[in-house]
Amino acid sequence: MSSLAIEHPAPQPNPLPQREREQCVTFIFSTHNRRDVALHTLERLQHCGLSPGNCEIIVIDNASLDGTPAAIADRFPQVALIALDNNLGPCAKNLGIPLARGKYIIFLDDDSFPDARSVGKMIEHFENDPKLGAAVFTVTLPDGSRECSAYPNVFIGCGTGFRREALLQVGGLPEDFFMQAEEYDLSFRLIEAGWRVRTFDDLHVSHLKTPGARFSSRVTRFDVRNNLALIGRHFPDEWVMPFAWDWAKRYYAISALKGQRLAYFRGMCEGMKKLISQDQRSPVTSVTFESFARIQEIESRLAHARSVLALKEVVFVDLGKNMLPYYLAAKRAGIKIKAVADNRLCRTAKRYRGIPVIDDGAALRLNFDAAIISNLSPVHASLRTIEWRKLTDRPVIDLFEKQPIHPPTVTSSAE
Repeated sequence: MSSLAIEHPAPQPNPLPQREREQCVTFIFSTHNRRDVALHTLERLQHCGLSPGNCEIIVIDNASLDGTPAAIADRFPQVALIALDNNLGPCAKNLGIPLARGKYIIFLDDDSFPDARSVGKMIEHFENDPKLGAAVFTVTLPDGSRECSAYPNVFIGCGTGFRREALLQVGGLPEDFFMQAEEYDLSFRLIEAGWRVRTFDDLHVSHLKTPGARFSSRVTRFDVRNNLALIGRHFPDEWVMPFAWDWAKRYYAISALKGQRLAYFRGMCEGMKKLISQDQRSPVTSVTFESFARIQEIESRLAHARSVLALKEVVFVDLGKNMLPYYLAAKRAGIKIKAVADNRLCRTAKRYRGIPVIDDGAALRLNFDAAIISNLSPVHASLRTIEWRKLTDRPVIDLFEKQPIHPPTVTSSAE
């Protein structure tokens, strides 16, 4: 982890005896010009289920101009506050890692907080699995919907606990990313070092998703730039260009939907420079990459589904971020893809590698043997599976669903 200049001296916590340190959890979040939001989160963290002696809070203020540092110092003097003169984005959370006294560190956003029972359960998960590096919380939004990463082995920044030892070993968030995709970079390094990244259903965090400081053009630019940088930095050689092509096309479709084409092209220019640069090239092993993209596993599971259901023609449901492995698996299995059904991206992504991208209604009118959920995001895959099973009697298959795939039941009438 590269060093960052801190304009204001960082607070130095008093050292804890080793016995107390083993029980201590450190919460870290950064904030920028969201004083009331940050204060609300700090209030909620007073009820995290741990005694004051067993938890600490570190807040990094990214050069707020709304009085955030003074308000925190006044209302929560026990909080370790680092006030910066420059906005370093969410990756500023790195500055709290060297100061953390806890055996476990929880990254939050300034508008997210865990429920009172989850922190204790998180500690149990770490104690039961010595190789668990990151325990990812289940994230709930104000409307009751769920939020998660597009990939199951990538943590989400608004609610993840880390083993401090793991963070010190691999380094923190990539400081050159500022925001967007920083979780992917750190997840790759954790997995490559032998640590596990897992999401737990019994760990819960609420995320208010406060709109302030979320600028669509900035998010678009960093999304495009950093995802291309991620590919160039960590993907194995043979997968760099195939995934770069796929992700660039997909992010263009997303950007066009938001009316952010200019931000997209700016991110593309910056991202392509990082993609082809070898300065920080550190490709992961094939084993680590397989645990991420699941290329061989998707191929094996789709081949099994083809064998059981005699699949010849399918519709893919969702132009997901991991679409490429699904496409390749179908080609290798000799399965024809009739279309990709995506109600949102069909408006700006008309084709995927020559395959029509259409809405659900148009897809349902086609002749096909089964619908394959082509989205690795557990939350979105589950939602789309439920939706499509209500729309058609034909098989709807999430390749990673726990229930096995069975052949259709054939009933014979009595003569």
